[in-house]
Amino acid sequence: MDLSRLSRWPDIEAPGLVATDGADRLILARARADIAAAPHAVVVIGDAYGALALGAADAGATGIRVHQDPLSGERALAANAARLLPAAEYRSLSLDGELTRGARVVLLRLPRSLDALADMADVISAHAAPDVVVYAGGRVKHMAIAMNDVLRARFSRLDVTHAEAKSRVLIAREPRAANPPHPTRGRSGDLEIRAFGGAFAGARIDIGTRLLLDAIPDDPAGGDAADPLIDFACGTGVVAASLALRFPERRVYASDQSAAAVASATATVQANGLADRVEVVRDDLLMRRADASGSFIALNPPFHSGAAVSDRVAPRLFADAARVLRPGGELICVWNSALRYRPALESIVGPTRQLARNAKFTVTTSRRR
Repeated sequence: MDLSRLSRWPDIEAPGLVATDGADRLILARARADIAAAPHAVVVIGDAYGALALGAADAGATGIRVHQDPLSGERALAANAARLLPAAEYRSLSLDGELTRGARVVLLRLPRSLDALADMADVISAHAAPDVVVYAGGRVKHMAIAMNDVLRARFSRLDVTHAEAKSRVLIAREPRAANPPHPTRGRSGDLEIRAFGGAFAGARIDIGTRLLLDAIPDDPAGGDAADPLIDFACGTGVVAASLALRFPERRVYASDQSAAAVASATATVQANGLADRVEVVRDDLLMRRADASGSFIALNPPFHSGAAVSDRVAPRLFADAARVLRPGGELICVWNSALRYRPALESIVGPTRQLARNAKFTVTTSRRR
């Protein structure tokens, strides 16, 4: 199939942002013979917009098991499959034993986080068939020698291809015994933090989030079951858990599209004994929330779309925050000062003023018109 026809939707579209690249094509080319030999035992991990899953289906694979960390990736795969290859057979699964049990061929896009790669490799080596072959590829500019070390710790054999089309594939065989992934642990004051591989900032509070927490008002609006305090793009759940600890009578809603973030936030909430008051959901934007249903949202927006830095990511989040906020509702947002988000916040949400600033970050509050 022609992978160039893939779309990034519902993720942002912009010049220089592509739905597939040479690494996807190289992984598929290297794995084609093994896919043909084991068409019913193919697993895809880290597929951005469906290139690997649909490429494997086009090569004859059926019943493909797929794990994509961002929910937008799952939605893009579904949309691309419906448009380009409606007969493709695949299931989207969590990063656990059901995903990789008995797998003989694994197609994997290398994540930038070594911890995320370790979690992926652990799940593969713990549950895949003894003769599994893992094709782990990426763009050379995003690869590091340490990735080889992560895979060698979990597989007895590792081969490295020559670079082609600015991409390379690491081919791992002979899995060693491994334990399932588990979160790293951290602590900040009274707060216990848990983080699975790939979750932003790991098991610590980054300086931007700390500045945001310090700027949250003493009596934010909302906090009941119908109108909870909202931690949008919640990451490891630090803001959600902090809100619940600081306001013990309030309810909190934490949302992120990343499976690793949601697993981390869930573990953080549980570690702090807050599961009865904090709801953690995986969602693309705040799609589960009704229009004008919230009075308070805290947001530390990402500025990456995959490996690419883009100034179009945050405005998409601002727009959905504005949709969810009631008139007069408050969005508190922290951002790298160099990104100059204030005009966008003014335009999309409403009147905006600065609450705090340090050498790198700015915290603003915006009132919904």
